[in-house]
Amino acid sequence: MLDALYHIDRHRHLFTGRELVALHYAEVVTTSARDVSEELWDELQEYFDDGEIVEITTVVGLFNFFNRFADALKINPPPT
Repeated sequence: MLDALYHIDRHRHLFTGRELVALHYAEVVTTSARDVSEELWDELQEYFDDGEIVEITTVVGLFNFFNRFADALKINPPPT
């Protein structure tokens, strides 16, 4: 599934419409949150209620924060 996420254009068939909309939203929020369009908002509302959209946005925002925090402080993940 990680490979499918990395190459999502070739593996769209592996994801539900709900998952694809959430992934697209996460990408837009991560790269340029002000670019969440009315069309994308309408697509989200087809699959998610307002509370779920808030939850998705919170998770995306938190993970963006964690990544930026760790990058700024040059914190590497622990070895496995």
